Amino acid sequence: MIEINGRTKITGLFGYPVEHTLSPAMHNSAFKSLGLDYCYIPFLVHPDYLEDAVKAIKALNICGVNVTVPHKEKVIKFLDEINEEASSIGAVNTIVNTNGRLIGYNTDGRGFIKSLSESGISIEGKDILIVGAGGASRAISYYLSQKTKKLYLYNRNKDRAEKLVQDMNKIRNNVSSIEDISNIEKFHIIINATPLGLKKEDTLPFDTASLRRDQTVCDLIYKKTRLLEEASQKGCATLDGKGMLLWQGVFAFELWTGKKPGVEVMRNALLKAKT
Repeated sequence: MIEINGRTKITGLFGYPVEHTLSPAMHNSAFKSLGLDYCYIPFLVHPDYLEDAVKAIKALNICGVNVTVPHKEKVIKFLDEINEEASSIGAVNTIVNTNGRLIGYNTDGRGFIKSLSESGISIEGKDILIVGAGGASRAISYYLSQKTKKLYLYNRNKDRAEKLVQDMNKIRNNVSSIEDISNIEKFHIIINATPLGLKKEDTLPFDTASLRRDQTVCDLIYKKTRLLEEASQKGCATLDGKGMLLWQGVFAFELWTGKKPGVEVMRNALLKAKT
């Protein structure tokens, strides 16, 4: 049990929704294992009150927060500074309060690449499709575009996909948007970067009928979604978002505390936690 006192440093999460988050279990276990007087709290922040919530970080002397759906892009304009990586990505998932100055970072992309590496999934020379063009898609696109052969983006809002393509092609000119994903079988790796799958009643982000056994399907949602279940049944290699959640959390923890957390402590807390 966490003991909170007048010296406890507060970290947390801004999102809408936040009920499903596993981050408190992960971070609070890491704080406890290192004997740090910190705690991590999820804050339900409606989009209409995002600016007020960011101001509250300073007003309440909160040490820092993670930022999740749907705030990763919109939060940028309320910060004092964003680092080069987050600026290139165009999204922030971690805010650090440095003496009253709010600095934005993005640890999502590094977290996803680390999770791929841990799972033995190679992206070198591969054709990859990302479904979705929000903040998480931006973060992983930033890294994937630098390492893969060709990166394709699909989003129901075509203008948003095109904007992301333009931004990523400033780094390496190998990113394209597509308007039709009925030929899903042509990609080596397919990644769901939409919220579809958080709820049981959600539709699939794409039709799984033509998936092949030699494909890999990833879902950034950190549970075994219907998409991953159907992909597994087709014989595909699958990866959920728990690894990305773990590693982006490790990097955020270091930014807030200046200390390296126990990775296995955080991993075990995630495995035991329930959404």
